[in-house]
Amino acid sequence: MNIYVANVPYSVKDQDLHELFSPFGEVTSAKIIMDKATNRSRGFGFVEMANDDAGRAAIEGTNGKSFHGRDLVVNEARPRTEGDRGGFGGGRGSDRGGYGGGRGSDRGGDRGGDRGGYRSERRDEY
Repeated sequence: MNIYVANVPYSVKDQDLHELFSPFGEVTSAKIIMDKATNRSRGFGFVEMANDDAGRAAIEGTNGKSFHGRDLVVNEARPRTEGDRGGFGGGRGSDRGGYGGGRGSDRGGDRGGDRGGYRSERRDEY
């Protein structure tokens, strides 16, 4: 059974979570989720228990329990759905949208020369 653990103190490590849940049965894995940009805890994690009975006992025994000064919120984890990607909507690649797409590297370097018919025609009139 996969268990979601929220309101975890930022100082807690994977091993601390493992030790908290091991009295309820075999812990297959315990993982604190880290922020990729800062490498700091995001304040929640997941614990995988070897069987459902141990998982239910662990939820009952830890939900609301004070751990390192914070009351844990512990529930059975919901399976991820296809839309649960998190983050900032990533995966868009280099599509920048907006106006003027497809102009390539033409960024105005060519300033001289003939700029069009009307102006060059007017010069002849002077």
